[in-house]
Amino acid sequence: MPEKILIVDDDLETLRLVGLMLQRQGYEIVVANSGKQALNFAKSEAPDLIVLDIMMPEMDGFQVSQFLRKDPALTGIPILMFTAKSQVDDKVAGYDAGADDYLTKPVHPAELVAHIKALLTRTRSRPAPLPAAQRGYAVGIIGCKGGMGISTLTLNLAASYAQKTKTEVIAAEMRVGQGSWGPQLGFAPSNALETILRMNPSEITPAEVEKHLVGTAFGVRLLLASDSSMNVDFAGMTDRSLALVNSVTLLGPMSFLDLGTSFLPGYEKLCNVCSELIVVTDPVPATVMRTKVLLGELRSFGYASGKMINIVLINRVRSEMQLNSIQVSDMLNGEAISMMIPSVPEQAYQADQKQSPLVKVHPDGLAAQQIGNLAELIKTHVG
Repeated sequence: MPEKILIVDDDLETLRLVGLMLQRQGYEIVVANSGKQALNFAKSEAPDLIVLDIMMPEMDGFQVSQFLRKDPALTGIPILMFTAKSQVDDKVAGYDAGADDYLTKPVHPAELVAHIKALLTRTRSRPAPLPAAQRGYAVGIIGCKGGMGISTLTLNLAASYAQKTKTEVIAAEMRVGQGSWGPQLGFAPSNALETILRMNPSEITPAEVEKHLVGTAFGVRLLLASDSSMNVDFAGMTDRSLALVNSVTLLGPMSFLDLGTSFLPGYEKLCNVCSELIVVTDPVPATVMRTKVLLGELRSFGYASGKMINIVLINRVRSEMQLNSIQVSDMLNGEAISMMIPSVPEQAYQADQKQSPLVKVHPDGLAAQQIGNLAELIKTHVG
């Protein structure tokens, strides 16, 4: 059965010429001359690939691509943007909107066909996604700003969960150029995250991600980030990050994702992939107010529908000037604080010296106990 290609362009001559050329290559052709018509045909015709113009009235190609990527039934269709817009900013916008490839008019017919064949080949080679019920449970850890101990909490929570459940656990640093686990644990410098995020989304498979995981003595496999963001193309990073997270969830029953802050490109999409979220804050009024904004954003794109959000209060500094948990909850419109983790700078320093998670070096300390309680709480959600 021939593969079906949807060609979208408001120029009828382009539709005719490109359609005829691809028909001669043996493809089945569907044409649309507007963005709205393209979305309708994408749903009714289930094309194997979409060749999409950008400059169209009412709904341009960027908008069409964004709609396709937001629809779970259509998000897997590869998109080749085929347009006269040749500026670098246009290409970046195209990839950010969800395009898999970008080709500028005019082009030799053989080059267009080569790009189409390459995209279709990559799509055919993708492993079929497992049903959601067979995917692992993913916990995302995020905050409204840096410097609150999000990375430290993610690493220790993963270690505590692995110890308590004897379950295979993966922890991933998702912040490009901000890796801290490698130096903290004594690993050689690693740019595993950045290497993966330089690949095309179709190349980011569970088998490929598996190659970049490193084992530890505390039962957690790690995906490590570099401390440099050089040579990383941030255009289209959202789709590559999504492909990475989806692959991680297929590699094991439990994963913990250090998402960092809401400044991570595509953070809202990454959050929606997570089974539940931990939102970290600290007892400082300005931070709590920013956390309130973050919680509002999460709910605005529908995250809270049927999913758990845990608010964790981390005391980074010993001070009587800080807010208590009741005050923080009141500032967050009554949101419950799931866990409070105390400041333990001496224990944290000793853990760094021993290149091991705090929960392993000081298992009986109050901070380790609270992190363990948080792991137990997550365990009840996993069922």
